[in-house]
Amino acid sequence: MTDTDGTHEMAEPLSALWFQRPEPLERPAVVTGVFDVLHVGHVRFLRSIAERGLPLVVGIESDERVRAWKGPGRPVNPDAERAETIAALSCVTGSFIIEGPPPVADWAAYADLLRPLAPAALAFTAGDRYTQAKIRGADALDAQAWELPFTPGRSTTAALGRLAHSL
Repeated sequence: MTDTDGTHEMAEPLSALWFQRPEPLERPAVVTGVFDVLHVGHVRFLRSIAERGLPLVVGIESDERVRAWKGPGRPVNPDAERAETIAALSCVTGSFIIEGPPPVADWAAYADLLRPLAPAALAFTAGDRYTQAKIRGADALDAQAWELPFTPGRSTTAALGRLAHSL
């Protein structure tokens, strides 16, 4: 949370519940997201991060956080299964579930969560509505901010829309 003066309140921090934590882990590239229904856009995005040569660690938003942000029908898949699916991809080194109150979603809270990983880079897709916050978080972590292409028409929302129309 952010106080009215813009400082980060530590009363409700985010935490990481590791599904697969590689040891040792040296300055990874990190990406966070929902990754609800895995699709080619996810795969292309994650592969393009890994191709830059750093170990890739993916933070998966918890069910509680996703439900609060996207509504009662989401996520489709439980957080533990989403973390397992992502960790199974050959380009991913490890995954964890991001837990914490849904309103805690500012750049400082994510920087606090990711600081123990000492990330070399934070990655996000072009057009991400949180681009500026992610750049600010990367700066706070002394990490590079990597903006990678979005695969048009390939999102979980689009996939669920196509599924609904085919039923």
